[in-house]
Amino acid sequence: MRADAARNLTAVLQAGAQLLAEDPGASMAAIAAAAGVDRTTVHRRFASREALLSAVFQAKLDSAEQVLDEARLTEAPVPVALHRYLEGIIPVSRQWPVDTRRMMQKDPEADIRRQEQSARLDAFVRRTIDEGYLRAGTDAAWARAVLDGLVDAAAHKFPAMDPPQAADVVAGTFLSGLGAT
Repeated sequence: MRADAARNLTAVLQAGAQLLAEDPGASMAAIAAAAGVDRTTVHRRFASREALLSAVFQAKLDSAEQVLDEARLTEAPVPVALHRYLEGIIPVSRQWPVDTRRMMQKDPEADIRRQEQSARLDAFVRRTIDEGYLRAGTDAAWARAVLDGLVDAAAHKFPAMDPPQAADVVAGTFLSGLGAT
């Protein structure tokens, strides 16, 4: 793919993610305008609004997969892995603010990917409990919901906070709020 075509595709996907997060009914024309490209550019690449939405979700899943891989959730010490995950996922959440649960009803393959990623994070949360970083007896599902809520808050309610600082705040809140002692 030519460099300008790749830039246009990235701009369309990112504009689509932003606009569709704000208004799930955003038109292809509005997305094209926000991306700074002609409407025909968008239609040439995506046959339908659903195809564009699917591509946005795939881009978000790709980005999240990379974060999970780089965090080394099963190998790195828990605090290190947690911080790596947070430093990566907060920018991903900001860049791709669309709710992937919307797409899962229409795209079973994307749903499988999302479930696999979620299972990796669930296993990491269980590891934080097993290794004593969270209080014994902490419900793993509750801890995961708290972690997800903290990530969402850092990403969207405090957008001016840079990712390393946001990761520090979220990790400190997660480990101290649910910490062993």
